[in-house]
Amino acid sequence: MEKRGTKREREARRFRAIALLTEGRAACDVARVVGVTEGAVSQWKTAFDEQGEEGLRSKPHPGGQYKLAPERRAKLPKILAAGPEAHGFSTNLWTLDRVAQVIEREFGVQYHPAHVWRILDGLGWSCQKPERRARERDEEVIQQWRDQEWPRIKRGPAEQAAASSS
Repeated sequence: MEKRGTKREREARRFRAIALLTEGRAACDVARVVGVTEGAVSQWKTAFDEQGEEGLRSKPHPGGQYKLAPERRAKLPKILAAGPEAHGFSTNLWTLDRVAQVIEREFGVQYHPAHVWRILDGLGWSCQKPERRARERDEEVIQQWRDQEWPRIKRGPAEQAAASSS
């Protein structure tokens, strides 16, 4: 039955209810005026009697606790910087599943691979795609081809014929 609103509005409603009660109004009247149940007014009065104004103030939602404490989480980038191969993986590519395995091995904490992304994002890491290049790639040969062959190919057959006849 309580009207929703911002934290500030709900807090103001609680203070108004207590002010009306201290004026001598009945709990059922106060409940009707502020738009809540009589039980809510009773709870607010109890909180006010036990804790004063602090009992009526909005409190932050506590949220869940981290499985991996912030101090331990801060060590993760250094551990991952060693690379996947240093942790026994066959290729030098981090995946969420691999990071989850390393976290479990190093800290004894299990995370679903899909959740590992939130941890990495919180550490400032981003998704990277490895470049697809051959291991045998020879940069000198490639540059030579770009300088000599590509301009010749790019000209096209008509320009090549004109260039070869002159």
